[in-house]
Amino acid sequence: MWKEFREFVMRGNVLDLAVGVIIGGAFGKIVGSLVNDILMPLIGLLLGGIDFSGLAITVGSAQVKYGSFIQTIIDFLIIAFVIFMIVRGANSLKRQPPPAPVAAPTTKDCPYCFSTVSIKATRCPNCTSELKA
Repeated sequence: MWKEFREFVMRGNVLDLAVGVIIGGAFGKIVGSLVNDILMPLIGLLLGGIDFSGLAITVGSAQVKYGSFIQTIIDFLIIAFVIFMIVRGANSLKRQPPPAPVAAPTTKDCPYCFSTVSIKATRCPNCTSELKA
């Protein structure tokens, strides 16, 4: 059982996933700090310090904090946009693969009956006209 577990853990995709989760957590902290410490104060200045998190209604003895939900949605949209911009910037830095070479044509059209024939053909198989090489 130990050997099977070790083989499972040491497979490439499990290790790649573990590395991705760890890097994702660290990247999440970077993006969170960018949003909370840099972007949100600037957006707060632009919007006049609007804070939705204090909005709530009371239903019976329960307090429904819908403002907190609105604030969470706004935070999510800002974080998603920041991540989009970072990924877009990273993708633009990647090297573009060279274009694939254009393959030489393997067929040609018969000038008499307009059917498709092999490039090596000297006579059209449909109309039997002689073709120029």
